[in-house]
Amino acid sequence: MGMWIGRPGALREITDGASSFDRSPDLNVSEFRSLAGGVTTWAPPVRPRRLKVQWNAMQTGDVRHLDRLARRLDQLGPVAVVDPLAGNLLGGGQAAGLGDLTRWAVTSASGSSDIILYGGGYGEYIPNTVSVEAVPASNGPDLLWQHPTWKGYPVTAGMVVTWWAPGLIAAGAALAQLRIEWYSAAGALLSTGTTNAPGVPMVRTVPANAAYARPAARFSAKGLWNLGESVFALGDVSAALVAGDRPIGEGCPGFSITRYSHTASEGDGAFRDIGFELVEVSGP
Repeated sequence: MGMWIGRPGALREITDGASSFDRSPDLNVSEFRSLAGGVTTWAPPVRPRRLKVQWNAMQTGDVRHLDRLARRLDQLGPVAVVDPLAGNLLGGGQAAGLGDLTRWAVTSASGSSDIILYGGGYGEYIPNTVSVEAVPASNGPDLLWQHPTWKGYPVTAGMVVTWWAPGLIAAGAALAQLRIEWYSAAGALLSTGTTNAPGVPMVRTVPANAAYARPAARFSAKGLWNLGESVFALGDVSAALVAGDRPIGEGCPGFSITRYSHTASEGDGAFRDIGFELVEVSGP
């Protein structure tokens, strides 16, 4: 399995192994020392990651794809990098059920919000509690995990993904279904995958024409439960999840390409050495 990179709806799997890969966060911590010798530090609330990746002797098809991305020949806006080694594509706070309420969306089939989240709006590290206020006769209520930039998490047809909300299961939430909504590159809903057995992870293959996936949970009764942990991952990782593995959220953010190198490989100009530097961005 390689790394997928491209604009959502046009991801390409780069099967050549990268000769170097650095995805370090830009901590940007400032250190201050008092006259008495004490040290304090300041860290910004947002710590974007910078991705540096290098490929040697890359073949023509992959080179052309990456060259178009770097030169922005097709469109502006961020690119997606889907790393198969990321254990959880959800963001860090989102995967832990913490903080900013905009990380989730709720349905309102009853005429008002069927679900209310409490807690996390008061701080980044505050746990969220899910309060199911109404259960319509059909279609919900649903809690949906939002991507910060796009309609959903970037995917491409044929990928296998695993979705589970073990925190809600552990809290005894009245779950009717786990769901994954599949969207086109234009943002149109194509179909929805469901399972009526939310006690075990949901594993699905991304259908044709899908560019985004949006995981969700559907409730069957009113109640109040801790949101807790959740996992949306590449591949079938259901056995590890059931065994107790809870990978932290590494995210699948949009990136902007800031540096690009393109040189002929030594000894054979038909192959190219390609280098990318990208920075995580917070919007389109």
